[in-house]
Amino acid sequence: MTDVISVIPQRRPRVIALANQKGGVGKTTTAINLGTALAAIGEKVLIVDLDPQGNASTGLGVDRRSRKSSTYDVLCGDVGLGQALQPTAVPGLSLAPSTLDLLGVELEIASAKDRAHRLKKAIDELVYDQRCQDLTYVLIDCPPSLSLITINAMTAADAVLVPLQCEFFALEGLSQLLKTVEQVKAGLNPRLIIQGVVLTMFDPRNNLSGQVMADVRSFLGDKVYETVIPRNVRISEAPSYGKPALLYDLRCSGSQAYLRLASEVIKRERTLRAAA
Repeated sequence: MTDVISVIPQRRPRVIALANQKGGVGKTTTAINLGTALAAIGEKVLIVDLDPQGNASTGLGVDRRSRKSSTYDVLCGDVGLGQALQPTAVPGLSLAPSTLDLLGVELEIASAKDRAHRLKKAIDELVYDQRCQDLTYVLIDCPPSLSLITINAMTAADAVLVPLQCEFFALEGLSQLLKTVEQVKAGLNPRLIIQGVVLTMFDPRNNLSGQVMADVRSFLGDKVYETVIPRNVRISEAPSYGKPALLYDLRCSGSQAYLRLASEVIKRERTLRAAA
């Protein structure tokens, strides 16, 4: 009886890819702190680090020497995603770490027929893995490029969350990202949607930040979250201690913003499920 029960699949977790081909927009910071905030309010969360720089892994306190299996091994098919998981200091939050090996993964899988579906297959198999029981969210931290790795993330995802900095070139490249999402939706993943756009690095003392926020809301409407992530020193300091901002300083404005964002993400997810 135990053997039969062990192969009964769990419900597939909701998969959200955090993507923006521009670097320095707060994408990894958002992945770390949104994941922590979701876990803090009772969700079971996995962060999949798909950036070869491995900043999400470092920011969650996972030392490079302890990364026995990584997302490189998963995409190459050498291990299952469940085997690559590592716990973090945040209850309810686990991590599939990245290593520099990921820089070569596109050459490794470029000729494979399923090259765009490697991550989707790995996530689909998680529902049979007892180590991943009760997992409700998978957040994928994408590299700052529209590469095969990012295409894998979008093919695996239910939705894309776009961090967008409140700076002069905020909208530069956004149209290309939205076009890529539509191409993936048309050719690889018909269920893919834009879950939302979150404005990051907002400085209320800077008139430009307010103008950028107004322009983005005018362009994208209700796709933009109400929550805005402020430019905050404590958020910047936290990764050097291997901690999410919510563990480093729960009371800082950045941590509080990510808690509000987590509540807004869950609210949107409920609306989407109700409409499905």
